[in-house]
Amino acid sequence: MATSHDVRRLALSLEGTSEAPHFDRAAFKVARIYATLAADGLTANVKFTPEEQEFKSMMAPQAFAPVRNAWGRQGWTTIFLDAIDPSELSDALETAWRHAAKNTTAKKQTKK
Repeated sequence: MATSHDVRRLALSLEGTSEAPHFDRAAFKVARIYATLAADGLTANVKFTPEEQEFKSMMAPQAFAPVRNAWGRQGWTTIFLDAIDPSELSDALETAWRHAAKNTTAKKQTKK
């Protein structure tokens, strides 16, 4: 079982990540937000591609579910922390971070 402490520790260990408030959640970003942590510490949301979201939700429906709105259709996925272990959480955060970091690298290259 993963905890809110695991979310914070793992996200902040990823290069360039910072934490800031985002409405009622803590947001983790590298150029753009790639993960948020609910105030109650029970869930986290991560930004997957729609295909990644579909796969994770199909393989582990107790742990992953699309966010229930238009954000979910864009790949935002809820992780139920009590249904996932820290290594699976780490993989999910790294996947979301890679997408955001890729956007950062592309922006830096166009500025040169």
